[in-house]
Amino acid sequence: MNRSVQDTPVAFIGAGNLATNLAKALYRNGFRIVQVYSRTEESARTLAQAVEAEYTTELSEVTSDARLHIVSLKDDAFVELLPEIVAGKGNALLVHTAGSIPMNIWEGKVVRYGVFYPMQTFNKQRMADFHEIPFFIESSSPEDTELLKAIASVLSERVYEANSEQRKSLHLAAVFACNFTNHMYVLAAGLLEKYNLPFDVMLPLIDETARKVHELEPIQAQTGPAIRYDENVIDKHLDMLADEPQAQELYRLISRNIHRLG
Repeated sequence: MNRSVQDTPVAFIGAGNLATNLAKALYRNGFRIVQVYSRTEESARTLAQAVEAEYTTELSEVTSDARLHIVSLKDDAFVELLPEIVAGKGNALLVHTAGSIPMNIWEGKVVRYGVFYPMQTFNKQRMADFHEIPFFIESSSPEDTELLKAIASVLSERVYEANSEQRKSLHLAAVFACNFTNHMYVLAAGLLEKYNLPFDVMLPLIDETARKVHELEPIQAQTGPAIRYDENVIDKHLDMLADEPQAQELYRLISRNIHRLG
């Protein structure tokens, strides 16, 4: 291990799902987390205790001693709190973890800045394995780009440079691949509950669907009535959704798009 990288004192501004996973991963890999900020004391204290750090609920009390400040807040909170976040940070390196916010939001406000974006879905209740999580790095200087890449490389074997436009595209693609997919699980769970069936009967199907795209292009992996536009089956499904017009319309739109692309 490169001890000079791990010796970088890190402060976290935010203690949500991503920050919790990232702070714990850095801590487990020998980094010194010096402080955690959150608006809510319980969140700040819980994460700080887990990584042996101090905590605060006041941005004005965030330490200026950290060499790296990782800002992991909801997008609107980040934009709102930005003037307070940058105040008094001097020569520290400030990075955000958002896929959808451009790097130039820092421009003119701090000297050293960048983006440290791990593309994954995170929950506090389930610790992620960072080994294969891709990190996308962007920075205002070549030196800080190399520092951020070195830090990410301690956690993951997949570290890339990506500009803000590329990262926006990654984030949009991730919404389709993850958030929208999970919403389909929510709808499926509701249908199964309606007919007194447990959701776990779907798990082998879900797992096989995910495994297939490790070996096939997604378009080649597509199956089901929509790809062949089996109107008999599709019409029966639409009838079953007659009492749920929003789900019915979603089914109709997605089926048409599957057939169009297939």
